[in-house]
Amino acid sequence: MADLRISGGRVVSTFTGEVFEADVLITGEVISGVVPPGAGPEAAEVIDAAGRLVVPGFIDAHMHVESSFTTPAAFAWLTLPRGTTTVLADPHEIVNVAGKAAMRWMIEQGARSPQTQLWGVPSCVPALAGMEYSGAHLDPEDVDELLGWDGVSALAEVMDYRAVVAGDQRMHDIVRVARERGTILDGHCPNLSGEELSDYLATGIDSDHTKNSPEVAVEKARLGMTVMLQEKCLLPEVVGALTALPQLPPLCLVTDDLAADHIAEKGHLDHIGRKAVEAGLAPLDALRALTWNPAQRLRKYDRGVVAPSKRADLLLLDGELQDFAVHTVIAGGTVVARDGAATYPEPDVEHPFAGSVQITDIAADEFRWHLDLPDGTHKFRALQVNPVDTYTRAAEVELEVVDGEVRWEGEVALLWVRNRHGRPNTACVPVIGMDLADGALTTTYAHDSHNFVTLGTTRRAMRATAEAVLADDGGVAVAHAGGVVARLPLAVGGVMSAEPAAEAVAGSRRVREALEAWGWRHANPFMSVSTLTLAVSPSVKITDLGLVDVLARDWTPQVLDCCH
Repeated sequence: MADLRISGGRVVSTFTGEVFEADVLITGEVISGVVPPGAGPEAAEVIDAAGRLVVPGFIDAHMHVESSFTTPAAFAWLTLPRGTTTVLADPHEIVNVAGKAAMRWMIEQGARSPQTQLWGVPSCVPALAGMEYSGAHLDPEDVDELLGWDGVSALAEVMDYRAVVAGDQRMHDIVRVARERGTILDGHCPNLSGEELSDYLATGIDSDHTKNSPEVAVEKARLGMTVMLQEKCLLPEVVGALTALPQLPPLCLVTDDLAADHIAEKGHLDHIGRKAVEAGLAPLDALRALTWNPAQRLRKYDRGVVAPSKRADLLLLDGELQDFAVHTVIAGGTVVARDGAATYPEPDVEHPFAGSVQITDIAADEFRWHLDLPDGTHKFRALQVNPVDTYTRAAEVELEVVDGEVRWEGEVALLWVRNRHGRPNTACVPVIGMDLADGALTTTYAHDSHNFVTLGTTRRAMRATAEAVLADDGGVAVAHAGGVVARLPLAVGGVMSAEPAAEAVAGSRRVREALEAWGWRHANPFMSVSTLTLAVSPSVKITDLGLVDVLARDWTPQVLDCCH
């Protein structure tokens, strides 16, 4: 006798693309049969799937749990109802804060859920060694140790691609120890092309999830790189270029970074599937990119297809395939979600990461920009943002200097980065590209060193948000002219909420709405703000030590001219 029969559904084959009527039998955690309707042994429990499609559970080959602002078990509780049954998570946010102990805690927390959570060892802690300070540092020996832990499947995205192609010894040693272990090597190399791309691939790194031009996306696929498409990559011209190839490469659809409110309101991998179809990918190809292809990438050969002997990670979908409308979720043979909600209780959160914000107060002269410059108008480097992606262009602004103080208020927004890991470092830079009112944001969720970052148009608003985040022991706060209007406490290392998932959803929604009302209008406002400090993401970024020219992998000056 089987434990469970899914009766009356139509199975979608990720091998042949056929849709056929069949019953699916489950015994324990495994599919024990895919049989003609009514055939086979009886089952202890029967699920009526009439009118529904039966497909494999969705698999996310590249994502970061912390980007949801929830802990691993809470993340599973939030995303399983959306059909995500397996993830490869890169915990480089919390590991940059708390090192190996954080990696161990994430693995243990993930094991508390029915979602399969595989883990990658962060390859860049800090993201740009020598040019920023985070709360931890992993050298090649540390990475080698972590790669041997249970639950670890990969070397996570090698973001410092400029170091790799330049022959940097530390990065090559990190990649080497992973390659010697025979593990998966994940990449991150936006628009890398030509000889440099070949050099990067020659190290054994063979995937990329970043935004590329259509030509570069094709070039990477042509050279055997697994092309992973997140939402910002799903442009019709990119999808069109890939689907026009003589053979469609084994694409993976991934989420990378999605906040809790986005997951609750729009979806997780189900949402990415719908966006892929909108961009021109055939529904069956989108399904393969959500299931079979990532299963092969992750070497999880026991899933990704509805077939006997495979793990019983299954979804029942309403409507047409392209809707990716998840009704019932089965993980390891057990129903874990139905009608958009988990069928098991959400676990509590206990964590050892309180007090990770090592800042005691906000000084009286905080956010006053002092420089040893003569009085007069000076030209300064600025970061220009855009409303679509995380690319920041080098720009210039002219500001008045009086008695050694740059008079920026009323002229431009100022980004202020303060080290929160016990060091005295502070740096700042003007930011242009958004029409911002009186207001500010402070966040300790700031890729990847997660320092104490404040962006504002007035010192008063900046102080209000900074004090709110300190009071919350980390998190995000937004102020408008009248004071703080939204807070998202992130007490777990300053990057994840210790509250139930519903609180993270509500808090991230409030912050998103407050940012948009302030004038920070972006396709992904959380990522656009939090990556202003990601010094491996083109083209100019800021760390706690200063301004970084990402492509040159060198410092860029803050002051561009003499007085005039």
